Amino acid sequence: MNFTAIDFETATAQFYSACAVGIVTVRDSQIVEEYYALIQPPNNEYSYHNIRVHGIQPHHTHQKPNFAQLYSEIKSRLEGEVVVAHNEQFDRNVLAKTMDYYGLQYAELQLADRWECTCKIYRAKGYKPANLSYCSAQNNIALQHHEALSDARACAKLYLLK
Repeated sequence: MNFTAIDFETATAQFYSACAVGIVTVRDSQIVEEYYALIQPPNNEYSYHNIRVHGIQPHHTHQKPNFAQLYSEIKSRLEGEVVVAHNEQFDRNVLAKTMDYYGLQYAELQLADRWECTCKIYRAKGYKPANLSYCSAQNNIALQHHEALSDARACAKLYLLK
């Protein structure tokens, strides 16, 4: 099984405010590479609510590259891949809206219209709730929730177990 799992954290309620990304590459059912980056969101602005969720604050990203500056690295890991996320609609929207904000063309990534979604998969298996914390705990998968790489890694492991 070959795929790429992804997770974004956002600085505000705006989808284009990505402030962290975790990407996990799986080849032949094995995690072969992991990538994590803090991202400076537009104007390095954060909402209190988002900080409470993930703990990332303006001082963490004020000297980090913005999404456009990281894009070639992210593109190299996603282009043409089967992409998996725990809440695929959220992460897909963050990627698409952030790319649009920076004038980047989402279509060039050659991704499916909808990604694979471990939340939907595990909900269909009867998990209640089907959130990442519960699914990970039920399958003995270590998780530091809302840390983008940990979330992406847990998502990859859940997808491998599906």
